[in-house]
Amino acid sequence: MAGNQSDSIKVSVFGAGYVGMSLGVLLAQKYDVTIVDIDIDKLEAISKKKSTVNDELIDDFLQSKELKLSTSLSSSELIESTDIFIIATPTDYDPKTNSFDTSSVEEVINEIFKYNHDKSSLIVIKSTVPVGFTKSINKKFDSSRVVFSPEFLREGFALKDNLEPSRIIIGGMHPKIKQFTNMLVEASDVDKPPVQHMDSSSAEAVKLFSNTFLAMRVSFFNELDSFAIEKNLDVKKIIEGVSADSRIGNFYNNPSFGYGGYCLPKDTKQLLANYSNIPQNLIQAIVEANKTRQIYISEQILNKKPSLVGVYKLAMKQGSDNYRDSSILDVMKYIKDRGVKIIIFEPSIDQKFFEDYEVCKGFDDFVKQSDIIIANRFCSELETVKNKVYTRDIFGIN
Repeated sequence: MAGNQSDSIKVSVFGAGYVGMSLGVLLAQKYDVTIVDIDIDKLEAISKKKSTVNDELIDDFLQSKELKLSTSLSSSELIESTDIFIIATPTDYDPKTNSFDTSSVEEVINEIFKYNHDKSSLIVIKSTVPVGFTKSINKKFDSSRVVFSPEFLREGFALKDNLEPSRIIIGGMHPKIKQFTNMLVEASDVDKPPVQHMDSSSAEAVKLFSNTFLAMRVSFFNELDSFAIEKNLDVKKIIEGVSADSRIGNFYNNPSFGYGGYCLPKDTKQLLANYSNIPQNLIQAIVEANKTRQIYISEQILNKKPSLVGVYKLAMKQGSDNYRDSSILDVMKYIKDRGVKIIIFEPSIDQKFFEDYEVCKGFDDFVKQSDIIIANRFCSELETVKNKVYTRDIFGIN
């Protein structure tokens, strides 16, 4: 793309989480990008060239590259002058409605249609939404401007995964789709990354089925692990033997306390909800398997008769600062409900308490108080006290 074209394209990214930050930094290498968020602290961090999420490569780009990146709380002037909108706001699963809460996405879209009447401007939804959502939005506004493009990012490696995309998927029909696709392709470090165009509902389904498959894979190896525990078998050797089959593959096979994080729990539930009146058994089982695993792990810990359980870090994996919907939280609740005291060692928490759990500031004091230490992922800090540690981390990888 010619230099004068890139200079004239203005991109606004709504949401300064993993998706918004990584895409904003990626595109700001060539284009004028404004990151919009309602959290002033996040915007101030970006202005000081600090990432709002735990991602070393984003921090490195902010500090070492000349980026065309600015921030805003949003305004009619900004919306009027934007050529491409990227929406990456949160869509949590609401168990009451049995669906994603898409209100944050809808609020942004309403603002865009209120102030930007240029039919050539493109609105790209990156937030995960129910199948059929984008189609319904376009119908509501009698438009084709809204498209859906799923993201496939790992926490802690969001920018890397945008620089090295496994595939770029765009769902929708709009003249500017090709331009936006080319922007992503040219910003990547991959020579001709795979690009797939499809209708928006199919693209929405790709996102949900991809994450549900990953949840299924986690659940499969967790249930393999449970079997090995009960039968007193060598779980490591079994997994290595199973994974040697190239059709299965030696990856994403390390047992855990269950799947969790930003995406897998909510996306599996949303896909199950989308199956209303469609015959299925597997999707339901994937959703239920996680709770079964958490209860099983909790019983394994309780069988050791601890008076006090120490929880080593709440995040799902090393290098992550996210413990939303972390599987260890459900394990903690189950143990607590059985009358066992729990303390936490989590350096990222400044408060004395996390919910109703005491946070222990010093590692040595934490170890001394704990009868048993549970850890979803083992790390070198635990090596000297591994006789106290309970984990199902077999391979020492995330």
